[in-house]
Amino acid sequence: AHHPTAIAYTIDGLRRKVGSKRIVAVLEPRSATMRMGVHRDTLAPSLAGADAVWMFAPPDLGWDADAVVESLGAKGRVARSLDELLAGLAGGAMPGDQVLIMSNGGFGGLHGKLLQALASRA
Repeated sequence: AHHPTAIAYTIDGLRRKVGSKRIVAVLEPRSATMRMGVHRDTLAPSLAGADAVWMFAPPDLGWDADAVVESLGAKGRVARSLDELLAGLAGGAMPGDQVLIMSNGGFGGLHGKLLQALASRA
């Protein structure tokens, strides 16, 4: 997902499928418009349907991810590195969670790394 409208629709679609299960949304702002901050003012509302939100904010991100996530309250978190993100996701995951990873790239292999981390906990 690289646009707030797509993010909101994706979360809404997953919510319809999983009901009251906890949705953890993970966003990598990777597209050019996302990295420039074109959509920063509409990101928080687009993520509001998730129960928990992680936003990846690498050092070269052109805007303040903390300000966006802050408006989500306690359910929002910012990770500055993939290691921090992986540790936070794996450490906070609970049985039944629906982890929705949104990026228009490979996200540093986060999908596979998270599956490995969760499997090693079992």
